[in-house]
Amino acid sequence: MIDTQAKLAEFLPTLKSAAWLAIDTEADSLHAYPEKVCLIQISTTAGDRLVDPLAPMDINPFLAALSGRELIFHAADYDLRLLKKHHDFTPTEIFDTMLAARLLGEKQFGLGALVEKFLGVKLDKGPQKADWAQRPLTPRMEQYARNDTHYLKPLEEKLRAELTAKGRLAWHSESCARLIVESSVPPVIDLDDCWRIKGSTFLEAPALAVLRELWHWREAQAIAASRPPFFVLSHESMVAISVAVSEQQPFEQMIPPRMHPRRRETLLAAIRAAQAVPPEQFPEKIRHHSQRPTEAEFKRFRDLEKIRDHHAHGLQLDPTLIAPKSVLGDLARDWDKYSAELMNWQRELLK
Repeated sequence: MIDTQAKLAEFLPTLKSAAWLAIDTEADSLHAYPEKVCLIQISTTAGDRLVDPLAPMDINPFLAALSGRELIFHAADYDLRLLKKHHDFTPTEIFDTMLAARLLGEKQFGLGALVEKFLGVKLDKGPQKADWAQRPLTPRMEQYARNDTHYLKPLEEKLRAELTAKGRLAWHSESCARLIVESSVPPVIDLDDCWRIKGSTFLEAPALAVLRELWHWREAQAIAASRPPFFVLSHESMVAISVAVSEQQPFEQMIPPRMHPRRRETLLAAIRAAQAVPPEQFPEKIRHHSQRPTEAEFKRFRDLEKIRDHHAHGLQLDPTLIAPKSVLGDLARDWDKYSAELMNWQRELLK
């Protein structure tokens, strides 16, 4: 484990001279809130190493050594967002083995399934839900973490060869470039939307006022306790309590019986605060007005769907990789506007 500045400095020459780099990360999203990067796995020609970003050391030299290089990931989306959010790192170029597998038409594209099919190795599923912030890591956790990058280079070679043979390597390069861009954009937080959780769509304004207060209460409790919000109070309980309070019905039985008395009191205070909100300050119920497509738009949608499905069948691809139905609907309404948002290979297939 690289967990001191001296160990990192010793590793940097190996990193900088490596012919290739395979990367993965582990976070503690099931155990802490907000989550953090707890481990960075890296494989090179010199072997597999683990870097501890929680250790009291500066990992910026490590990240700088990754810049300007192609990095091999599997399912890079979450890793890229974590690295951008917590370390302001965005790679220059990646090869995503999951994206490659999907563009080859693979139905099973998890790392274990691909390593078993292409390399003949069966991976231990291991401690996937472990708390990666714990130190020291168990030997089994360390082995599981190393396996996440150990096989990425030989897997990349197999997948790259197949993409080249099928003329889809450019598709993959463009898809990876798009993924880098999308993952580097920070999410926009809409303060009037972030608390509208699953189950809230049909709530009336008084219940929405309670739910809004409960959501902010739960966020504060989760951050203070460094625990995921669902450990504090479930979505279902929040919605049920909101309805009961707004209808002046009993709600105490909906509070988890094991909730700590101090937390319970803060919950009741949040409910009282919501009850004091005047009606003119209630949140508005969002009404979604779906625009019915014209007959011409519906015909264009069906035509595009037939073209997409024809190519998907011939290429043995998931049709949604070319374009999901929501995108087809946009294209049917205004091809010139929305086709510009497609990748080149997607646009060519839909012409």
